[in-house]
Amino acid sequence: MGLDADLPEGATPIDPDEAEGLLLSISTQAELNEFEALGILGARAWADGNRRFLRTFPTEPALRTLHRRMFGTVWRWAGAYRRTQMSVGVEAFRIPTEVRGLVDDTEFWISAGTYSAPEIAARFHHRLVRIHPFPNGNGRHARLATDLLCEREGWPRSPWGQGEIGPPGDVRTRYIAALRAADAHDVGPLLAFMK
Repeated sequence: MGLDADLPEGATPIDPDEAEGLLLSISTQAELNEFEALGILGARAWADGNRRFLRTFPTEPALRTLHRRMFGTVWRWAGAYRRTQMSVGVEAFRIPTEVRGLVDDTEFWISAGTYSAPEIAARFHHRLVRIHPFPNGNGRHARLATDLLCEREGWPRSPWGQGEIGPPGDVRTRYIAALRAADAHDVGPLLAFMK
């Protein structure tokens, strides 16, 4: 199966062992994208209708639940942290600690007013992408998680560059550049992108 043949810049290739977790019989990246998009729509609808989930979001278990809701009809490992090292992300053994640290830091930033609401959202998003906790779907998961954090706090959701981030193009290029700038401790481009 040639699922990685047409990956856009910044997309994570699927590890051959993780590819074994595919629950569907598909043969192209386009088919995979369609099924994953349907799962994401379902997860968004579920989260939007689940006030209890939103009130307690984000927690480490809630972030895993969100990933499972997004990709559970496509991947057996949905909602489970990756066990392999990738070219991006923290070492696999550090993922649980890093995610808990992100959740704790985010709650502190909010309660202490450390940053503005948009900057908290940008820092949360960037750090979740940087941790890269799952075998795949990390950017999409981090965008939806950031939207849900904003909803919980009553902040406006990001328009995410006013376009589709998935396919190659200007929006994706600006998004990847903004994440790379944040990797270098400059969240300004990500803040601008998220407005």
